[in-house]
Amino acid sequence: MAAGTFVYVSNAADGDISTYRLEASGDLRAGPRVKAAPVVMPMAVSPDRRFLYAATRAKPYTVFAYAIDRETGALKPVDSAPLAESMPYISLDRAGRFLLAASYGAHLASVNAVAADGRVSPKPVQVVPTGRNAHSIGVDRTNRFVFVPNLGSDQVMQFTFDEASGRLASNTPAAALVDEGTGPRHFVTSSDNRFLYVLGEFTAKVIVFSLDAASGLLTRIGEATGLPADSGLRPGAARGPVVAGGTVPPPDTGKDIWAADIHMTPDGRFLYISERTGDTLAGFGVNQETGLLAYLGSAPTERQPRGFAIDASGRFLVASGEESDTVSVHSIDRESGALGQLGRYPGGKGANWVEIVSFD
Repeated sequence: MAAGTFVYVSNAADGDISTYRLEASGDLRAGPRVKAAPVVMPMAVSPDRRFLYAATRAKPYTVFAYAIDRETGALKPVDSAPLAESMPYISLDRAGRFLLAASYGAHLASVNAVAADGRVSPKPVQVVPTGRNAHSIGVDRTNRFVFVPNLGSDQVMQFTFDEASGRLASNTPAAALVDEGTGPRHFVTSSDNRFLYVLGEFTAKVIVFSLDAASGLLTRIGEATGLPADSGLRPGAARGPVVAGGTVPPPDTGKDIWAADIHMTPDGRFLYISERTGDTLAGFGVNQETGLLAYLGSAPTERQPRGFAIDASGRFLVASGEESDTVSVHSIDRESGALGQLGRYPGGKGANWVEIVSFD
């Protein structure tokens, strides 16, 4: 366990960010709540762990930058800057020089420069049209390629990335397709950069792609389902935009699959996803030679778990719930990948995104 590990949870309905210290035991010790703005949702941490960024999805669309205190984990406001649209996902390139953002409602991606002091430029370097409902954006581990899953058009857009200028250019082909009705949402890349894993919101399936090191192109090689056979859930469908309270209400039936987030342990052995209708976290074993997944099982967690994160030691998973007023800490068994709930701690309203930062 690192000397200082800190957890940040954005609370859309409260318009603030909860801060915690994660103890070696797995206990969460609450710190101060930090003001952001209504419908604060996606967050991202700079590669050097000096800054936390949080974006709001209510007008005026804004990204807030906070300096992270290495000793206490406290957040100090640095600046704020406008964003091109409502962005459900933000990330930084590997050098921390550019903020990448994807817009679900406006079907676009944007790039903004980031200064050495953490400030985000108010004028985008580039705004790029995407397919329907762009839901996430991120670079590969070489900082040469960018991927944008489009939930509404069942594709993952493929770009080359110029790390000097921050500009994106369509790769050839411009997109890798998934099955109709998958709803590609969030993704993670393996630590060796050989594989990319895309979560389908409507199916709770993880689509496995190989990633060509030279071209940056994706080739689909497999998939795995993150639901037990007796889940009683059926394939989902696209939801409307985020409402004033910061959440999207579930369908009346409560039977639609509604997968949300995906993360991998630092050692690459286990991968996890969240599913909001059933309030569960599902685990997979990762074959590190082939990249393929094996479903391990599902465990209950917070209600409507939109976001979660795994700490740098790979021992703990922290999950929040949009319809819950607590945050859960789960242990990760090092041998089996099984999750065990260690504790639940007071949180904010509309909690939806989790970031964990560790310092030696």
